[in-house]
Amino acid sequence: MNVIIIDDDKFVTSALKAILEASGDVTVPATGTDGSEAIELYEKYNPDILLTDIQMKGLSGLEATEAIIKKYPGARILLLTTFLDDEYIIQALKLGAKGYLLKQDYESILPALEAVYSGQSVFGTEIISKIPGLISSTSKFDYTLYDINEREINIIELIADGLSNKEISAKLFLSEGTVRNYLSQILEKLGLHNRTQLAVFYYKHN
Repeated sequence: MNVIIIDDDKFVTSALKAILEASGDVTVPATGTDGSEAIELYEKYNPDILLTDIQMKGLSGLEATEAIIKKYPGARILLLTTFLDDEYIIQALKLGAKGYLLKQDYESILPALEAVYSGQSVFGTEIISKIPGLISSTSKFDYTLYDINEREINIIELIADGLSNKEISAKLFLSEGTVRNYLSQILEKLGLHNRTQLAVFYYKHN
C-alpha cells in the first residue's frame, strides 16, 4: 500500500517512513510538512492512505482533510496527533476521516493503516472511550429510511454508549445471541462492518 506521511517534525516523518517501509507492506513515495503539501502530494501521488498530523504551521491537517475529501470523497485519511482533544475528534468524525490515532501509540499505526486500507474506520482506544461522551442521547436521524425499528435504535444507542453485547442483553432482557443477531442485521442495513463504525455513524448523524 502507498502511504503519504505529513508532519511538521521531519524526525517524525523519517521515523514513521522507516518503520512502515520496514514492514515490507508499505511504500512511502513522499512526505510533507504541512496541510498545503498534503493536498499537493495527494493529488500528485493519489496514495492509498494519507497519514497526517493535525496541528501544523500554515494549513492544518484537518483543513487539508476537508479540502481533499471534498474533491476526492473516497480519500482514506488517517489523522495522527499528540492531542486528545474533543474538538479535533468531533471535526475528524464530521469531515469523514477514516481514523484518529495518538502518536505515542506507535505499535498500532501499521495495523490501523491495514484496517483503513481494507475499508474500516479506526480510532485509538483513548478516542473510542471519549466518543460516548460526545454523543447526544437523542437521535435526530431518520433510521426508518434504513428499515431500522425502535428496538434496533435502542441497541445502536447502547453500542454508541460503549456497552458490550452482554451488558446490552442484561439491560434489554435479551439473550446475547439475540443481541448479536440484531447487531448483524443493523450493520447489514447500514452497510457497516463493525460496532466501532456503528458508534461513529451514530455520532455523525446526531
